[in-house]
Amino acid sequence: MKRVPKPVFFIVALLILAFSFTAIFGVAYYNGDNKVTVLKGIGDIRWGIDIRGGVEATFRPADGYDATDEELESAKSIIELRMVSQGITDYELYADKGNDRIIVRFPWKSDEKTFDAVAAIDEISSTAQLTFRSGKSYATTEVGSDGEYVYKTPTGESETVLMDGSAVKSATAGYTRDKNGDAQYIVSLELNDEGAKTFASVTEEYYGKTVSIWMDDLMISAPTVDGVVTDGHAQITGNFTAETATALANKINAGALPFHLETANYGSVDPSLGENSLVAMGYAGIIAFIVIALIMIIFYRLPGFIAIISLIGQMGLSIAAVSGYFTTIPSFTMTLPGIAGLILSIGMGVDCNVITAERIKEEIKGGRTLDGALDRGTKNSLSAIIDGNMTVVIVSLILMLVFGPANILSIIFGESTTGTIYAFGFTLLVGVISNFIMGIFFSRVMLRSIAGFKPLRKKWLFGGAKND
Repeated sequence: MKRVPKPVFFIVALLILAFSFTAIFGVAYYNGDNKVTVLKGIGDIRWGIDIRGGVEATFRPADGYDATDEELESAKSIIELRMVSQGITDYELYADKGNDRIIVRFPWKSDEKTFDAVAAIDEISSTAQLTFRSGKSYATTEVGSDGEYVYKTPTGESETVLMDGSAVKSATAGYTRDKNGDAQYIVSLELNDEGAKTFASVTEEYYGKTVSIWMDDLMISAPTVDGVVTDGHAQITGNFTAETATALANKINAGALPFHLETANYGSVDPSLGENSLVAMGYAGIIAFIVIALIMIIFYRLPGFIAIISLIGQMGLSIAAVSGYFTTIPSFTMTLPGIAGLILSIGMGVDCNVITAERIKEEIKGGRTLDGALDRGTKNSLSAIIDGNMTVVIVSLILMLVFGPANILSIIFGESTTGTIYAFGFTLLVGVISNFIMGIFFSRVMLRSIAGFKPLRKKWLFGGAKND
């Protein structure tokens, strides 16, 4: 067996525990009265309607506009795109074409304190307008939730609109290198034919000057034109992160609604489960984890102890993938079926470690040396673990494709099933992938490393008899 250096166990274990701690509790600080979130944790998860409740609203075309079925379906698709781009996956959305109505239900934000239904509705129904304006004059300055300054309300020379968002064909988030070689996140724009002509004229007229970019009354960037753009491809640069660049690209792609919407009626939706039940489930989960930890250590000793560390890492990685901890992965709406998916994946993580530990015990009982038992035990258990997990991965992908935003079979099963079943498939998939990373790779690295310590090279610590 190829040995792993002894310090690797401590390095890997400390990294797993530190990562899991930050993934569960998050990292944030206060800039005055504003909370600045560095890394998101459980407290930043957007809970589903069944756990925290949400908003129900009915929209109709404003000013008595008689929308066609195609326009109503387009408006519905844009609202759906806006929700999905903001990580709202637990929703119900219907288009009542006979009465020109769009009905939607979606959960509150994770940091919602006022539970203002009107503000929540504006989040998905407002007609966002992208404009390119002369200069960078603004009327007011505020401090955003991230502690950065926000410039609002164009004034003076910036009241002149040079071009609007209708000229933009598509927007994608990416990154480039600045003059110093540092990575800089950008939003790349592809303009339509008419927009390309207009933008060429704008960049020619304002060469060397500032052309500010606004989303509604919010200035999102104020670049200086450093060249004439004639090919219909432009870039929005600014103080972007991967998350904000992606969010802006999604919002631009969502575009303006085909007609203005007004709210016919709205109200709050009470949770079917409630936050008290969520707390109870949390305590139950902690108790269950402690019981599992004791059983693993009693029956499997050192492999059981290492299995507990890998399970903590699996939970941390699964939560990080849901909460928005990683800026490249959008946050996810956690529902009761979503929690069930995580619990099931943790159960599979336990099963993964049990199979490995049992194989090692069998090899020791067969008379192999400790190194030989660890080598053969980990290799012989790998195929069974991969087979079991891959079937779950396939099922998870099918659930996400069928009941995800694509709504492939919503005609058969109904659109109300989309969010709940998609949440189960997503969290189950995330949990299984986390199990591959923590339960198969890192746990085996730690096992091979800890076997190098002379005081611990006793077969009974790895499942053998005490007289071995």
